[in-house]
Amino acid sequence: MSQFWKRIVRPGVGSTSLVPKRGIVFGAKTDQGQGQGQAKGSDIWKRLTFLVAAPAICLCMVNVFAFRNGEQKRQPFVKYEHLRRRTKRFPWGDGEKSFFHNRETNALPDGYEN
Repeated sequence: MSQFWKRIVRPGVGSTSLVPKRGIVFGAKTDQGQGQGQAKGSDIWKRLTFLVAAPAICLCMVNVFAFRNGEQKRQPFVKYEHLRRRTKRFPWGDGEKSFFHNRETNALPDGYEN
């Protein structure tokens, strides 16, 4: 953890090194030498990845798994003319089921299987 803190988090904390001097042009070269601007830009994006993106993804995962409502009830089948039209049969199986058919959620033209 200390390596992570020293290399990624600590160099940008409390300093103005994260703020570009000429607007938001991360690929621009600075007065300090050849390619220094690109290195600063990559450091900014590395820090943003670990300090913003990774925690945001973790929070989204917590939201999905902690606050889900359980299993939802299946909607009753209503046979509409404009849905589930089959002009020709599928080339696999009995020709009625799509390739990724799930008998719990996908209805056939005549209704659910079970």
